[in-house]
Amino acid sequence: MNELGARTPRLFDADNHYWETSDAFTRHRDPRFADRGVQVKEVDGALRYLVDGVRTEWLPGPADVHPRPLPGAFLEYFQGGTSRDVFLAGFTESAADHPDWFERDARLAVMDTQGVDSTWMFPSQGVVIEPLLHTDPEAAIECYRAFNRWVEEQWGFAYRDRIFGVPYITMCDPDETVRELRWCLDHGARVVNIRHGAAVTRDGNRSPADPMFDRFWHLAAEAGIVVATHDGSDETYNRVNELMGEAWGEAHMAGIAPGDTQRLGQSSTFSGLTKHRTVHDFAYVLVAHRLFERFPKLKVAFIENGCAWVPSLLLALDYLAHGGGFATSPRDQFIEHCWVAPFVEEDVHDLAKFLPVERILFGSDWPHGEGFPAPKDFLANVAGFTAAEQQRIMYDNARELTFPS
Repeated sequence: MNELGARTPRLFDADNHYWETSDAFTRHRDPRFADRGVQVKEVDGALRYLVDGVRTEWLPGPADVHPRPLPGAFLEYFQGGTSRDVFLAGFTESAADHPDWFERDARLAVMDTQGVDSTWMFPSQGVVIEPLLHTDPEAAIECYRAFNRWVEEQWGFAYRDRIFGVPYITMCDPDETVRELRWCLDHGARVVNIRHGAAVTRDGNRSPADPMFDRFWHLAAEAGIVVATHDGSDETYNRVNELMGEAWGEAHMAGIAPGDTQRLGQSSTFSGLTKHRTVHDFAYVLVAHRLFERFPKLKVAFIENGCAWVPSLLLALDYLAHGGGFATSPRDQFIEHCWVAPFVEEDVHDLAKFLPVERILFGSDWPHGEGFPAPKDFLANVAGFTAAEQQRIMYDNARELTFPS
């Protein structure tokens, strides 16, 4: 019971994370790729991530040998209550003190104390590595093939029907997407993740809804698996930032405009404009390129991408409808086929003005620093909804997606 006497909703957290161990990308890697793609090597006395021999400055190294932020340590910053200097100072703990960040049985014990029934478990570092591999599609395919075997072995795709590890599928090759999805399905996956952006293929950038990927989408739709896109790293809009810089005379604003910061994911002055544009445009393209008309059983979930982009998207889809030719309203297609998990600092009631509660997911981002210190803290975000609506947001929606009837 809560303080008002109502029954506390059950919790199905659609956005939990593990931290990758040092061998997450290499344990099952084909030895032929030892010098291609992601490598883990000692640099200056510590294990670091390298890609094709080059150290990635913003990705320090495996989490089991590098201190990580405490859960919720950065939440105040994202809510606008802490300075950037405090954010950058960080709050870290030794990985050795948190076996639940790396081991599934330890995580289940913590979930019991948190009151979390079940969770979708997403990568932490795995969601930001793919763009570094765009110049070597074969290495990208092998990197995530090996990574998914680690996820299945380390966490399980449906461990005790409570922890649902989410494999990551790169869409750089249409044949490989199908092959990898079949393997994931054969091993019990309920959710798979793809990057929220244009597919970078050997033939150039392609829409994720390009018919070249129809076999992947058909298999996903017929299997009833959820295709999620979790926030990560995307470089396909770098040229958009550059074009905006040219359009607005950025080169003449030295000392005034922020410029090339390379901090906190801000690759240019205009990163703030395109941060949500990538996921916004990704969702738009899925509808505009008629993916849901071709695959009416398809289910797509937007995880840790926030929800601020949803109202603008729906207006854009209404405008798209003016051209005609769609079997049903583009706005309705998005609402029918897509689920959205708002950021923990966003107003769920505002989102409910645009999406029915049946399409809103609860995600705490635990144990990341920008999430809640405890998943149940999200209950404050749904205060004011009816008990039935709270239960649907906090549990039923994710449960039904994971166990389709």
